Amino acid sequence: MIMSASSFPSLALGCFLLVLVVELHVALGLSRGSMLDVGSGGTVAPPVTSGICASSVVIYGYKCQEFDVVTPDGYILSVQRIPEGRAGGGGSGGTNKQPVLIQHGVLVDGMTWLLNPPEQDLPLILADNGFDVWIANTRGTRFSRRHTSLDPANADFWDWSWDEVVQFDVPAVLDFIHGKTGQKIDYVGHSMGTLVALASLSEGKLVDKLQSAALLSPIAYLSHMTTALGVAAVKAFVGEMVKLAGLVEFDPKGEPVANFLQALCANPGVNCYDLLAALTGKNCCLNVSTVDLFLKNEPQPTSTKNMVHLAQSRFSARSILFLEDFMQKAHVHDECSFKLTTYIP
Repeated sequence: MIMSASSFPSLALGCFLLVLVVELHVALGLSRGSMLDVGSGGTVAPPVTSGICASSVVIYGYKCQEFDVVTPDGYILSVQRIPEGRAGGGGSGGTNKQPVLIQHGVLVDGMTWLLNPPEQDLPLILADNGFDVWIANTRGTRFSRRHTSLDPANADFWDWSWDEVVQFDVPAVLDFIHGKTGQKIDYVGHSMGTLVALASLSEGKLVDKLQSAALLSPIAYLSHMTTALGVAAVKAFVGEMVKLAGLVEFDPKGEPVANFLQALCANPGVNCYDLLAALTGKNCCLNVSTVDLFLKNEPQPTSTKNMVHLAQSRFSARSILFLEDFMQKAHVHDECSFKLTTYIP
């Protein structure tokens, strides 16, 4: 059974909301007249180095285990397990509890689920309600920045998009959880975490491992996007972004990306002082204090190729495989006449 948040169609812009709102908050400030020093990093706290369990779970009285999952193409993914509720609550033991995997979206990692008090954090709420909770961290993020043979300083380390997350990361993590629990798994994904689930399901990769899937802010394509800010970002990612020599890692806290975002804000009709309204209209629930909390731990790097692949979906009402020649064909025009290989027909 697939449950989606269909009442929130504008949240199909989730990937670009994270790219633009959060990173532009760092580069330009959220309020008019509140310009920040680009690249200074003054608003971003030092990254967590002790691990997700130690920094954000155990401190609240929950048991937590850290695991490494190696993908078939050699990436070493960090996975956390919260087997029971606080002080053993949420039912006895952990062997027969229903496992649930929580998969984050683009430009964040598993910490994004654990930034609030325990009673407001989804993994801890689920643990307190009897679930065996597992948290995934996609390749390239701070705790999954490892490989059996490649170093992150090597360009080959970043030669992937969400295609590889579909092909390798998600199946590897689910196989690992299934091997530990022997049970079918409930899946909760957000943003790109929903995209990779939909693509995997369309290829029959997860059907035998999943019991259910809950898709938060689900996305499959961005062809309906019309905002000036979103369209400008897509064109930039598909065209100019890939021309930046050597920028294989898309690090929102790095100077090259900050410069790119400044250039994006110079586009006619783009208002970078009112980002939320520019993308989704007025937002009732996201305020400056919320963003500041987020920026203490996020955003996280991804590959530039992944950002380009996400942008490609602006040109098709389908989830498409990464096309090496897409940039040459699509970086100028909105309408392109070429065949797309799709995940979802």
